[in-house]
Amino acid sequence: MTHTAPVRLLDAWQQCQRHAHHMAHAMSAITPTLPLTANALSQLSDEAVQDWDQFVLRFTKLQDTLGARLFPALLEHLQEPYEDRPMIDKLHRLEKLGYLPKLDDWHALRVIRNRFAHDYPEDDALKAAYLNEAISAVPLLLALLAGIAPVIGGLQGA
Repeated sequence: MTHTAPVRLLDAWQQCQRHAHHMAHAMSAITPTLPLTANALSQLSDEAVQDWDQFVLRFTKLQDTLGARLFPALLEHLQEPYEDRPMIDKLHRLEKLGYLPKLDDWHALRVIRNRFAHDYPEDDALKAAYLNEAISAVPLLLALLAGIAPVIGGLQGA
């Protein structure tokens, strides 16, 4: 482990925590609209649209930061030589180590995230379904963070 590995891990963790915090704040604002329907989506106020936009942004950023920063930093901290390996190899190793319960869960999160990044459906029913699916996936995202929390606690207590 390099002397910067714990710093990188803590920095990535803090970034994930910020995204999770703002996502939770947005969720508290959108909870009254759940489950979202096509009709309700088409009638959202500007403020409600902003709340949903904030949720989508933070969901996407949290998922991205987990994959791009936190997982690689965790492997580096654990002295796993995976820095030059493809992401799929990193995910398999995290699954084997118990930090990623099921690889299929990660793939499901990526599908949801990619819908927001690449799909622009005109159909309000489809948009509502995508948003509801993301809401349902939040516990999984937070569980991934919770699984790494003991490592972070060890760093912060040191």
